[in-house]
Amino acid sequence: MNGSGLDFEKPILELERKIEELKNLTQTEDIDLGSEIKQLSQRLDKLKREVFENLTPWQRVQVARHPRRPYTLDYIEMIMEDFVELHGDRLFSDDKAIVCGLAKVDGQKVMIIGHQKGRDTKENLIRNFGCAHPEGYRKALRAMNMAAKFKVPIVIFIDTPGAYPGIGAEERGQAHSISYNIREMAFVKTPILIFIIGEGGSGGALGIGIGDKVHILENAYYSVISPEGCAAILWRDRAKAPAAAEALKLTAKDLLKLQIIDEIIKEPLGGAHRNPQECAKNIRNAIVKGIRELHSFPCKELLEKRYNKFRKIGVFEEEKK
Repeated sequence: MNGSGLDFEKPILELERKIEELKNLTQTEDIDLGSEIKQLSQRLDKLKREVFENLTPWQRVQVARHPRRPYTLDYIEMIMEDFVELHGDRLFSDDKAIVCGLAKVDGQKVMIIGHQKGRDTKENLIRNFGCAHPEGYRKALRAMNMAAKFKVPIVIFIDTPGAYPGIGAEERGQAHSISYNIREMAFVKTPILIFIIGEGGSGGALGIGIGDKVHILENAYYSVISPEGCAAILWRDRAKAPAAAEALKLTAKDLLKLQIIDEIIKEPLGGAHRNPQECAKNIRNAIVKGIRELHSFPCKELLEKRYNKFRKIGVFEEEKK
């Protein structure tokens, strides 16, 4: 695996290094170590399953934030053809934390929209760590309206810790941009598929998160607030983030049980970063299947189902007077 590992991955990484060393010895010293390599590989497979099939919510948050995890542009490259990026909101600027463009999946034209993080400090500053400004949400809505005009399905990748909370963003109407998008997306007259591929944080995610089917990768998370933010508010101690992650019910299994999302997309054992191509293939299959299913509904019925889907989230009682 490329890059540094997470704390709970260290025993796995040690075994992987040992296997790699033995393989190198086999090649350079002409020594037959096949049986030892086989035994260690079997032990590695068993250890991987023990670790990754029993991750805590906080550990899944860490996997969702892994620096080698594929981002929107990575999936576009692996899944789609003929991608043409669209820029700007026609009001202020081009927010590089959100990527929009036209592409094809299995011959089907789609409008792709997604958060984009950076791989290093320089790129993260350009992409604003995947935290969009108001102009990013306006750009996304402009792309959605264009897709509806030409009856092109929309595919959205969510991966953000949250919308940018800076003074400039607030002055330019951050809250209004997000709430306006939420309202308008409910009535965009074309199928919308949502994929939470990493972090799904707060209004930053919801600003492009209203759709007909909501999918989440196995190790992604979706929450009203980050575990650290929740811990800081409830306990005034960010070190209690693991307890907050447990309480927030932000994992894929919890979200499916609560009917917040519609489908969990399986990741390779150890996370999407360990085999990006396999994960991309699973997403691609879900896109093709989802578009086929949603195209069977008349537009009016599609919008009614989308609206009701989000209206029924949560439980409440009205007091009778």
